[in-house]
Amino acid sequence: MENTNDLFKQIMAECRDLFARKLHDYGAAWRIMRPSSVTDQILIKANRIRSIEVKGVALVDEGIYPEFVAIVNYGIVGLIQLELGFADKEDISPEKALEYYDKYSQQALALMIRKNHDYDEAWKAMRISSYTDLILMKIYRTKQIESLSGATLVSEGVDANYMDMINYSVFGLIKLKFGE
Repeated sequence: MENTNDLFKQIMAECRDLFARKLHDYGAAWRIMRPSSVTDQILIKANRIRSIEVKGVALVDEGIYPEFVAIVNYGIVGLIQLELGFADKEDISPEKALEYYDKYSQQALALMIRKNHDYDEAWKAMRISSYTDLILMKIYRTKQIESLSGATLVSEGVDANYMDMINYSVFGLIKLKFGE
């Protein structure tokens, strides 16, 4: 397997490309979403991945790969929404949205590099289904933090959970695309 950093960048470039194409088609319509709605959208995607993993079949003609891509992209949308707040209408250009995408993509990469160093690439020994379960756990943690209006006692915030969801999804995408 290639260098983790290079694989991560390749997958993030693929996710960014889809994000850019959707910006062309839909604009930044997601700007109206409150962070809690973004969290619920990620929940839908992660639940579908787990359902397909458990049942072994998908009745909709899409597998788990596009769902992991969606989690990456919605995770970045969530981070943008946390920074800017939600809007009543589309209020940023596609170019500005991509600037924010790149900012958070770089932050996700930097976090992955630090954690990958400390955990000694443990992600490579994990199963894809474990990434799914960890993403679901992070979603439920996020929903709890949102219910507390962010007033945690000892925990990281919603942004840290979105970052972890992005990184677990990228690891799943790497394994799906390049193999174990």
